[in-house]
This record gives sequence, C-alpha cells and structure tokens, in this order.
Amino acid sequence: MGEYLKRMEQGEHSTGMMGWTGDNGDPDNFLNTLLSCNAVKQGSNYAHFCDQSYNDLVTQAAQESDKAKREALYKQAQVIFKQQAPWLPIAHSTTYFPMRKEVKGYTVSPFLSHNFYRVELENN
Repeated sequence: MGEYLKRMEQGEHSTGMMGWTGDNGDPDNFLNTLLSCNAVKQGSNYAHFCDQSYNDLVTQAAQESDKAKREALYKQAQVIFKQQAPWLPIAHSTTYFPMRKEVKGYTVSPFLSHNFYRVELENN
C-alpha cells in the first residue's frame, strides 16, 4: 500500500480508490480535510481537486458559528463538488454495535470511540 499511497499523493494516477471514516461528525472533516486546496499540499486530497470557489466556501463555513449559515455554505460547496465531480462516492460504511440486555450504562459515541466508564454488567 505504501507505493500506491505515494503515487496517489503525488498525483500519479488518473483514478484511484480510497476510503475515509469521519471521526468527529462535522462536514469539515470531509469537505475541507479531503477536498480543500490546502489538502492537496498536505497530501490528503488525493483527487488534487482545487476549486477556489469551493475552497472559499468551506473555509468560510469552518469559521462560521451560526449553524444555519454554516449549513448553507456547506450546501453551496456540495453543489460545486457535484458539478466538478472530483470523486465518485460509491459507499458509506455502516457501523454496528452489538449489545446485550445485561450491559448497562454504555452509550455509543458519535466519534466511534468506546468509553467503558460507568459501564456495568448486570447479573440475572
């Protein structure tokens, strides 16, 4: 995988296949981290996509504290993403958390981490 990633980072491809799991539930984790112009330089934008209008929108959205305005900016950026099509999303993972009724106090984290603090096993 080392050579494959190296060539993806350097843009030595016409197409490639990668995966990503967001770890914080924020659109910025995809739209900026993986598709901004800065992400090309940082090596995480394997599509080498750099559209200044898109970039301005995701940069502004990341700095916006008003939820409705932020959402509107990300939606505008997604329109550009759809028009430019730097990626062809083919799937999104589904995560399963098997549980038993004897396990008490466990909550699923939106960050996909497992915190067992205050988790108890109830004996029947």
